[in-house]
Amino acid sequence: MSRHLLTTPAAAAAGVALIVLGAPGVRPPGGPYLPPVLPLRVAAGYDPPEQPWQPGHRGVDLGAAEGAAVRAAAAGTVSFAGVVVDREVVAIDHGGVRTTYEPVAPTVVAGQVVAVGDPIGTIAAGAHCSQRCLHWGALLAGQYIDPMALLTPYRPILKSPR
Repeated sequence: MSRHLLTTPAAAAAGVALIVLGAPGVRPPGGPYLPPVLPLRVAAGYDPPEQPWQPGHRGVDLGAAEGAAVRAAAAGTVSFAGVVVDREVVAIDHGGVRTTYEPVAPTVVAGQVVAVGDPIGTIAAGAHCSQRCLHWGALLAGQYIDPMALLTPYRPILKSPR
């Protein structure tokens, strides 16, 4: 792939899609990834803008009740746990991928190492959804990506009736 192909957000997203959604067995850095809240209910999907300065939805909103546990989607190091503008936010560096979670009342601190599935906080007040939700974002090489693409797809195994 030419270096010039990754100079625009659309091209970068395509390159990221090739990395994240590429060949079977290829995993994004820091995985495996699991949903940060269960049950997994997508209230609003990923809708990136055409240009980085334009409005868009740079993550997914996952339905969750206030006070529900939020868990680390993958192993990593907490890079931020605190307030951004008017919302509590947790960010985790997974060694190439950074995931963000908001609004989350953190139970972790910056610098803390977490394993996949470790509790990192609870859903706090202040969500931008009409119902309570977790806004889950992901960045790969500084570019927003669809965090749902990080999840290991469920593939049922069909056995012969023999």
